[in-house]
Amino acid sequence: MQSLALIENWPVPTAAAAVVRADGTVAGAHGPTGHRFPLASVTKPLAAYAALVAYEEGAVELDEPAGPDGATVRHLLAHTSGLAFDEHRVTAPPGNRRLYSNAGFEVLGDHIAKATDIPFAEYLRQAVLEPLGMTSTTLDGSPAKDGVSTVDDLARFAAEVQAPRLLDPRTVLEAMSVVHPGLSGVLPGYGHQKPNDWGLGFEIRDGKSPHWTGSASSPRTFGHFGQSGTFLWIDPDAGAACVALSDRAFGPWAVEAWPPFTDAVLAELRGRAH
Repeated sequence: MQSLALIENWPVPTAAAAVVRADGTVAGAHGPTGHRFPLASVTKPLAAYAALVAYEEGAVELDEPAGPDGATVRHLLAHTSGLAFDEHRVTAPPGNRRLYSNAGFEVLGDHIAKATDIPFAEYLRQAVLEPLGMTSTTLDGSPAKDGVSTVDDLARFAAEVQAPRLLDPRTVLEAMSVVHPGLSGVLPGYGHQKPNDWGLGFEIRDGKSPHWTGSASSPRTFGHFGQSGTFLWIDPDAGAACVALSDRAFGPWAVEAWPPFTDAVLAELRGRAH
């Protein structure tokens, strides 16, 4: 795909990208797709997927108590537990506001480790990484932000999310559906969004503006971006997903470069479909 070559214009030392169709085939790739990049918050969808495996295995229930008083596993996944951004401190009642929280994902990881009697990084490896052949992906630290992976590995994950084998498709449908609709909150890097829609570990685009996806991205697009200059989106209407990893911290360059890149990818996919 020629649109992927646009990453060469990004003001970053290293970047790689790939597009994965809904049938799991790679439509195109560009750059060093085997290079390992810190994922930052793109770690969260991987952690969420492991949490959903734990749910399907019966180790946890989505509505069981977890984290602050009155909060559940579902609240932690959907950033509605009331926990602060990076501190294990309660700032709102559960289900009241969309408070994006790394601490919430750390509490979630601890909760699953306790329920399964397996350290969370190891559970993620056994439940998600190993079955998908994601041999270059590791988690050493916080389930919110300390993953390291490659475009090749995340392409495998993007294929899985679009055509699930590890989870019941209905569970994935729930993960990409809005939890607690109507809640507003801050989308890191993009300011206050009303509503700030989120699923179970995946951010949902809906009508957010400004946003890190493209103007042509469908409202059903879901995914995540990371402060390390990384993103993964899945657009069900386009029947494709895109992974882009770089080694320059998110900032004005990404706000400027990412949306036109995504629009070019979507335009090329539409052109191929006709």
